[in-house]
Amino acid sequence: MPSAMTAKEESIGSVPVHTVLKAFELMCTAKAMSELFEKNAAVTAKYVHATSRGHEAIQIALGLQLKPQDFLSAYYRDDSILLSIGMTPYELMLQLMAKADDPFSGGRTYYSHPSLRRDDMPKIPHQSSATGMQAIPSTGVAMGIQYLEKQGLAPEYADGKPIMACSLGDGSVTEGEVSEAFQMAVLKKLPILYLVQDNEWDISATGKETRAMDAVEYAKGFKGLETRSIDGTDFMRSYQTLTEVINIIRRERRPFLVHARVPLLNHHTSGVRKEWYRGDLEEAAKRDPFPRLRSQLIIAGFSGEKLNSIEQKAAEAVAADYEKSLKAADPKPEDLFKYDYAPTPITEEKGVREPKGKDKTVMVDCALFAIQELMEKHPECLFYGQDVGGRLGGVFREAATLAQKFGDNRVFNTPIQEAFIIGSTVGMSATGCKPIVEIQFADYIWPGLNQLFTEVSRSYYLSNGKWPVSCIIRVPIGAYGSGGPYHSSSIESVLTNIRGIKIAYPSTGADLKGLLKAAYYDPNPVIMLEHKGLYWSKIKGTEDAKTVEPDADYVIPFGKGRLVQEADPKSGPTLSVIAYGMGVYWAKNAAKKFPGKVEIIDLRTLFPLDEELIYSSVRKHSRCLVITEEPVNNGFAQSVASRIQQNCFESLDAPVTVIGAENLPAVPLNSVLEQAMLPNTDKVAAAIEKLLAY
Repeated sequence: MPSAMTAKEESIGSVPVHTVLKAFELMCTAKAMSELFEKNAAVTAKYVHATSRGHEAIQIALGLQLKPQDFLSAYYRDDSILLSIGMTPYELMLQLMAKADDPFSGGRTYYSHPSLRRDDMPKIPHQSSATGMQAIPSTGVAMGIQYLEKQGLAPEYADGKPIMACSLGDGSVTEGEVSEAFQMAVLKKLPILYLVQDNEWDISATGKETRAMDAVEYAKGFKGLETRSIDGTDFMRSYQTLTEVINIIRRERRPFLVHARVPLLNHHTSGVRKEWYRGDLEEAAKRDPFPRLRSQLIIAGFSGEKLNSIEQKAAEAVAADYEKSLKAADPKPEDLFKYDYAPTPITEEKGVREPKGKDKTVMVDCALFAIQELMEKHPECLFYGQDVGGRLGGVFREAATLAQKFGDNRVFNTPIQEAFIIGSTVGMSATGCKPIVEIQFADYIWPGLNQLFTEVSRSYYLSNGKWPVSCIIRVPIGAYGSGGPYHSSSIESVLTNIRGIKIAYPSTGADLKGLLKAAYYDPNPVIMLEHKGLYWSKIKGTEDAKTVEPDADYVIPFGKGRLVQEADPKSGPTLSVIAYGMGVYWAKNAAKKFPGKVEIIDLRTLFPLDEELIYSSVRKHSRCLVITEEPVNNGFAQSVASRIQQNCFESLDAPVTVIGAENLPAVPLNSVLEQAMLPNTDKVAAAIEKLLAY
């Protein structure tokens, strides 16, 4: 501090002098990085990147106030936030150049796509490139923080309760999923700060072209979302406003939105350059936060010489880190295969599948009892979705009594927001909660597919193993009772093409309970496909879906199929049927016409798949029929058939055959048309007869 300053001048405005100096140093660092990246674009632009140039003041004002107990969602232009929470230029450059020691993703993803899990810094779950998609997982974090506090499970912090800070670009606020996040934040009064950085550009489209209002005007439609709108180039104002807002959130536990107007001084990204389409560059440069903060420090009594020295040292440190990062090692080819799935502790079947002295239980109740036992044992476990609360307990009564037993904080209804239901599990899991959620019908999962694919399935892999998403997503599936085109779909082919999730499709109550329990202890995201036509065994021929309910310790490892019935190769030509869900019962009933000739394998899980059991059965019987309820073309069942053909070719005496629904867009409502559309026992029997005679 220069001698000209007095003891009374320990702050500039209400911001401590040491904080302002630290902010200036960080701004110098961010500016030096941006300039160095541009100067060395032949190297640094190998992988697309963006920088915070023009956004530094508001970003640093936020980062300097976050604590280790907080959570942060920083998007792809937020490198100044990352610097201000304590990341070094070297660490950021390791990601810029996709190096092996990139602390966020191990070289898997772009610059300023952080994921961080350090004890001395705010926690950052995996951040994707999909703009606006971070709002739902971030709001899920805030919901998890609130849940743990209400349940008395949250740790105490001497310096304030944790908050979630979610950074958004102004263009992303028009996304529908941001609306879902805002809705839940105000509905549940969650401790979250949405920081909207408004540079009035959405790549080449201007704000006037893409929005009818700015973020503050939009937020006013969400009752309870208090807002502030500020000049984000003024560090003092930014810091003061965020201090006020963050303190309120820590104390009063409610959501805020801060709208910061900033210029975009650098390119949209290194691949979309500003000079290609912008005519406002001179005007934008007049709002540069760097000379503004420098002038404020000069007015406060700091010499230009001192500030020049800070700037020079920052530039030298950035240059040194750049040279060091150039020498860092790239990932090895074998690193590609790390962190596809987190190891699960459930590797073998345990517990009692058929306790003595118990009557058979319908499948839907086996699920209910499994979740009840989990919630009794694990206070971090909660259940939510549409209509699962106390009044109804799910449209299939699959959650009946849970809300009465565990209360509205642990079992609750959500709005009609499939994206939020699925995407919030990312944030809930990050806080240590274990969410079990429900999509009302398989047909309704499509609005949530963006979150499932972009956020849920990729978190563990792209965070280099730091952030597995531990959740169960229950999905009633399949055609039953003339449900028509929007309540009858089978969707497994889409889901099995999403890597990073596990998928169960049980056909009995015992398997449903055992797989639900295994899914709970699995650190990976699990989709439970539950055929609604098997829930109560009301369809003739599905009585065996009712089983004795296994005990509370019963678990089935994923990737282990079930031998439903054996065939005797000595009885002449025999056949292996590979099925799941309702297909198991079509096969069982059809097989009665061919005593001793049909072996049936119930897959139980579609991923991982029990290929060993499949191939051993097919090799033993030399003929194979794969049954699915989906249309056959381009589907999961065809992929199974292809693998069988490839791995069992020398053992086959007939082509591997797939039978499924007709290749039409939807299941019709009329019962005659529905029957014509779907497989059934007679159709399966005809296929078996043809294969046995081949």
